[in-house]
Amino acid sequence: MGHPANLDDTALIAGETAPVKTAPADLAWTIVQMRAGERITVNEALVAAYQAASSPHSIRALKSDLEAFDLWCRRHNRISLPASPETVADYLDARAEKRSRPASLSRYRASIAKIHLLLNLKDPTSDLLVKLRLQAVRREKGAAQKQARPLRFKGPVRDVERDKARGLNIRALLESCGKDLPGLRDRALLSAAYDTGLRASELVAVAVEHIEEAIDPEARLLQILRSKGDQDGEGATAYLSPRTVAAIAAWTEAAGIKTGPLFRRVQVRRYKARAAVRGRPIDSISGRETWDLRKTLSKPAVKARIEYDIGNVALHPGSIGPIFRSIIQRAFDFGALPDLTAEDLVRLLKGISAHSTRIGLNQDLFASGEDLAGTMDALRWKSPRMPLAYNRNLSAEHGAAGRLMAKIG
Repeated sequence: MGHPANLDDTALIAGETAPVKTAPADLAWTIVQMRAGERITVNEALVAAYQAASSPHSIRALKSDLEAFDLWCRRHNRISLPASPETVADYLDARAEKRSRPASLSRYRASIAKIHLLLNLKDPTSDLLVKLRLQAVRREKGAAQKQARPLRFKGPVRDVERDKARGLNIRALLESCGKDLPGLRDRALLSAAYDTGLRASELVAVAVEHIEEAIDPEARLLQILRSKGDQDGEGATAYLSPRTVAAIAAWTEAAGIKTGPLFRRVQVRRYKARAAVRGRPIDSISGRETWDLRKTLSKPAVKARIEYDIGNVALHPGSIGPIFRSIIQRAFDFGALPDLTAEDLVRLLKGISAHSTRIGLNQDLFASGEDLAGTMDALRWKSPRMPLAYNRNLSAEHGAAGRLMAKIG
């Protein structure tokens, strides 16, 4: 089956397996490729409308989930469209055996439900069998999600204003960033990530044009055009501290960035030093003594040098976590984290992700006495569920039992 010219007139035929050659990056093509158990008409207008109304990230996630489900169905001789409750339940069990977390299983279930809804098919995921199987997985594994490790400004301190920085802390990381182009970029990136609590996809979308003046002449305001919780693009505003403004100014000036994406790739090319090479007569090399030109072959000394290449496009969201981990590793190597051992570092690095600054800011706001409403506003959350979850450990330490134990020793 080739790529259909008009999906309104296209049907998936029972048991048909389409050869996949060059699949366009649209949701409709993914649907057409799925293994159908009956004649299913694809409403192209509806699929296109759903794709236009959804974020590119949501579409990529849905396509990925559907392709994985369809591949499992083919390998186990099952039908993916329409899927039976037994097929969905068995698939989720198989993913659970591969150590998928309950939150991931819920996403897979939602993706399968979404495709059936778009094709006007009965939703197999609403069946009691699927619900009970998922409930059994949650009972066995627990429904709690593993959090990224927080990156707090002063580290794990009780009083964010008065206590000295300790452990893994952003202050030490910023101070240890170098003065070369990668160091200037990393300092600006980390500082802005903490100030704003932006997610990776939002952070890389920041452009120079999004930064505006604030009442404080040394601070700035960042216009966030779109975020995960703002798919309609209503926009939001975040605060950039004087510390971050100075870091951004140093980075953009050194990199020559005046417009466009703020955080970009920096490619480093290192050239080793080379000593001068004394030449020898050409005839001693070639063995020919009849040459008229008696020159010598020699090479001058060359100093070691480093060249940088600044990209024109924004960093990939997937690069933010590795950049944070490299900043931490360099800070440790430079002795900027003196109260951490090598074993501590290995353990801590495993939990660091692009989300670490967002969680760290959330916890610092809580520790400084900000209420839930203020924290939700600062981090642009529409539901209290996540900020409360991120503060669960701090709540236990700062709660009634924690305060009592601190008094009695």
